[in-house]
Amino acid sequence: MDYQQIAVERRGAVELITLQRPEKLNAWTPRMSEEQAHAIANANDDPAVGAIVMTGAGRGFCAGADMEETFQKRIDGVDPGNDTAGGEGGMPADVHWVDLVRASKPIVAAVNGAAVGVGMTMVLPCDVIVAGTKARFGMFFIKVGLVPELASTHYLVQRMGFGRASEMCLSGRLYGAEEAAECGLVDHLVEDDQLLERALAIAADFAANPSPQLRMIKELLTANGTDSDLAAVQHRESELLRACWKTPEHKEAVQAFIEKRPPRFR
Repeated sequence: MDYQQIAVERRGAVELITLQRPEKLNAWTPRMSEEQAHAIANANDDPAVGAIVMTGAGRGFCAGADMEETFQKRIDGVDPGNDTAGGEGGMPADVHWVDLVRASKPIVAAVNGAAVGVGMTMVLPCDVIVAGTKARFGMFFIKVGLVPELASTHYLVQRMGFGRASEMCLSGRLYGAEEAAECGLVDHLVEDDQLLERALAIAADFAANPSPQLRMIKELLTANGTDSDLAAVQHRESELLRACWKTPEHKEAVQAFIEKRPPRFR
């Protein structure tokens, strides 16, 4: 795919995906999501990649959907992408964003500047959210007569708790980086000039571990995080544990321990 709205580069074992519409604060379009999905899929298929970082070019991460390119087109009777009406949360029908992110190698969001609307909901399923001090977060859907998308009413409650998630969604208020961190929305708050460095370091820590097991753990966290049936939780864990016993990564880790050397997973 010819990337027009993102940029992709390799930083060691980490794939860096940068939203690349800085003149519009990286306002989202269906094309952007297709490019992101393509880049994530490529990283997942590349054995040299262990983790992914996603950030935005310029002053903002993503200032929500491009009003003219999305909402106005839809009001005018024109689909702004590849069957967004048939897709999930306004995404093109072939982009299953939440499933993709949760099944992917670890993804760290490095949020610089504004992350509102879809700019916020796209990062909620990520494994870790790192924010610079100038980051701003907002669930602006109520302000434009819409409801949240991309399972954000699930992940926001998981991250912030029911009351805080309710307040954020129902008010449509803009949250500063410090308040977002205090609420649990942000996992790491750092100075802006350290944002990308911290996000890449976290991703590199993940990338040092075996990819199949990383993705298995994400699968378990996704399925078990809100399941109160502990028998079902343990059943899922045991099934994947038995699968791990047969993997070359487990064999390498045990051999490396016996030989007193670091394991080599890629």
